[in-house]
Amino acid sequence: MEPFKRHSGTVAPLNRVNVDTDQIIPKQFLKRIEKTGFGPFLFFDWRFQDDGKTPNPKFELNAPGYKGASILVAGRNFGSGSSREHAPWALLDYGFKVLIASSFADIFLNNCFQNGILPVTLPEEQVQQIMTRAQTRPGYMLSVDLEHNLIEDDHGFRATFQIDEFRRYCLLNGFDDIGLTLQHADKITAYEKKRKPF
Repeated sequence: MEPFKRHSGTVAPLNRVNVDTDQIIPKQFLKRIEKTGFGPFLFFDWRFQDDGKTPNPKFELNAPGYKGASILVAGRNFGSGSSREHAPWALLDYGFKVLIASSFADIFLNNCFQNGILPVTLPEEQVQQIMTRAQTRPGYMLSVDLEHNLIEDDHGFRATFQIDEFRRYCLLNGFDDIGLTLQHADKITAYEKKRKPF
């Protein structure tokens, strides 16, 4: 997992509440065993028309100003529904590195941290402020600084955010659970050498 310290990118607005994991990555695309390759199917039922090929011009992320966006701002309770880890995999594979909402589903939140995505929780008023700026100025950009827990733009917006210190430490250093365990590889090896066989 890559360390996350700072990121600047275009913001895509998804002004919908209770976006669940089946909307993020529909169940028919869960057959892959790799963590990659899910990006093309992100928000599939919204991004494409009934033929599954033609982009839906009414869907927010299909607008030209949001192409290549790496920050997603969404409504409350983002990531509800099933616990599928494929949801953050799809978001990351599509290119999103930061998610902003007033609340996230707990399991989804944990899965984001485990996969190197920074989920930022802000008060509803600030989320709506970012949402409005992204909607009215396609190409709108934010800078997110995890070292200082700070979000800002070039137009006067500035907000601080809170994040669990352990999760922050893991993201800053690029540690998932396996990475954390490997920090103690020498001690594990020493223990295994001393341990009596069964």
